[in-house]
Amino acid sequence: MQEVISNRVNTLRQYLRRNGLAAFIFPSTDPHQGEYVPEHWQTRRWISGFDGSAGTAVVTLQDAALWTDSRYFIAAEEQLQGTPFRLMREGQPETPSICEWLVQTIHNSQFIIHNESGKAMANPQSSMVNEKTVGIDGSLYTSEDIEELRTELGKAGIGLRTDLDPAEELWTDRPPIPKNKVEIQPLEFAGETAQSKIERVRQALREQKADCIFISQLDNIAWLLNLRGSDVHCNPVFVSYLLLTPNDVTLFIDSDKLDESVNAYLQSIGVKVKPYRPISKTSGPSPNLSLVGRGVDTISAAELSAPLPTRERLGEGPEGLVSSMKSIKNAAEITGFRRAMVRDGVAMVRFLRWLKPAVEAGGETEISIDRKLTALRAEQALYRGLSFDTIAAYGPHGAIVHYEATPETDVRLEPRGLLLLDSGAQYQDGTTDITRTIALGPLTDEERLDYTLVLKGHIRLALTRFPDGISGTQIDALARYFMWQHGINYGHGTGHGVGSYLCVHEGPHQIRHTWKPAPLHAGMTVTNEPGIYRAGKHGVRIENTMLIVPDGETEFGRFLRLEPLTLCPIDLTPVLWDMMTPEEMDYINKYHKRVYDELSPYLTEEEKKTIPVNEE
Repeated sequence: MQEVISNRVNTLRQYLRRNGLAAFIFPSTDPHQGEYVPEHWQTRRWISGFDGSAGTAVVTLQDAALWTDSRYFIAAEEQLQGTPFRLMREGQPETPSICEWLVQTIHNSQFIIHNESGKAMANPQSSMVNEKTVGIDGSLYTSEDIEELRTELGKAGIGLRTDLDPAEELWTDRPPIPKNKVEIQPLEFAGETAQSKIERVRQALREQKADCIFISQLDNIAWLLNLRGSDVHCNPVFVSYLLLTPNDVTLFIDSDKLDESVNAYLQSIGVKVKPYRPISKTSGPSPNLSLVGRGVDTISAAELSAPLPTRERLGEGPEGLVSSMKSIKNAAEITGFRRAMVRDGVAMVRFLRWLKPAVEAGGETEISIDRKLTALRAEQALYRGLSFDTIAAYGPHGAIVHYEATPETDVRLEPRGLLLLDSGAQYQDGTTDITRTIALGPLTDEERLDYTLVLKGHIRLALTRFPDGISGTQIDALARYFMWQHGINYGHGTGHGVGSYLCVHEGPHQIRHTWKPAPLHAGMTVTNEPGIYRAGKHGVRIENTMLIVPDGETEFGRFLRLEPLTLCPIDLTPVLWDMMTPEEMDYINKYHKRVYDELSPYLTEEEKKTIPVNEE
């Protein structure tokens, strides 16, 4: 693979010279600014070989680098080994920004290269670069991102070109834009008609004195129209755009994706269908429309080049309008989540009952247990697939936050140490996301300490009562408190929203240490997943999907709490009990009793024994 990546980089450099470019930037996004990207737009993975969900690759005429966050430091270092790319660790004080690195690299390489002995010499290729210009595919960036790039590079006399897509020419076997069929999400699971949702959006626009909303985020379109698809791996969405005006709703989509029933449904709810294409080609100027709803900073530059809105009335609008509506689940969606969690919990308990004896018998690997768990989930009603690729990480692999086993990395499980298992499923009535860290046998003192600290952090957050409307950032420290006292921390967020048979990562709210202002409200789902990771040793994470519910009102306002939706036992064998408080032990006992009460009607007597219920 390293040779393949090197050849691609060399071919790209020829492309850069032909087009008068000094560098090209490959982000991890698509024109819809989604976290999960159809293969057609996975250009960063194509050029670098790095397959993490977050990162940016930059190639210059003489150098190449990849920026990614702490979740992927270990994985990226392994995957980039032997390629032209150097790893840039985001968030580290010594790591330059992409613009800083580009300015330094372009200015240096414009006139100087080094021979094999390291001696500086004149760059014979510098004359082939007509100007110091960086290229990007503008359709993959927001206008705010482009303006920031243009400004920062411009300070150093470097230009920015936004109209090129080298993958279109160089990626010879590039996957096409997907054309999978769209299906209707039944009202019994959606809980609200599409007409009602559309009217709610229009009302919000009227309150904001806005005339239309253009939606490119795929899960927002799927939610608004009560439709689902399969264009994006593990996410039941479909490639499209949607324009909602005071009188019309237009869905821009490939007509091959719509069968007779879906066409009839769209017609019945007053949705017009037009071909999927760059939005600038969909309509002529319309001076009475302004483009709002997701904010200028979350709409791609290609969308902003559309002649639909007038520049004078173009504004940020109500940030995350549809995302905020979608994040608060209605009664039918909450019921669906609860039912899906029961079925998922049954699959998990059956898996846990099977796991340790299977490991002791020998022959099980990370990949084989992933297949076993997937098969158990597939037996459940309304199963539609995984909600993300399973992380089955044994021993040192557990320290790689988003590790995914491959035939090259797959290891055999032994009856000792920790297994970190992060997994989830898509059911038609709900999406699940759960992490359990499981002791397969004897543990070290450090493993037991780390496990106990993570469990205490998970419980502390789960027990917290907090005011309605605060940000998740304001409660993130609660999950970290105990590990901070031991000089330990983790780089990822503590919680994210979960979709209702939609994306497993859903905003706008989050629980994380970096500032996220989106407020928390009753009806939102959010995960609770602190962790500790020790490179080369082990990883620990315990995650439940939670529902934010009301918890009374006082003279100081309304208060909320987190109620676990996930139903699965937490391994207690690694716990250092002398570190646990009576309140924490009471929480664990009550949680396991609830798990038992909810799941036992569907379990055999042997399977019930997997749930550690305190009889006292």
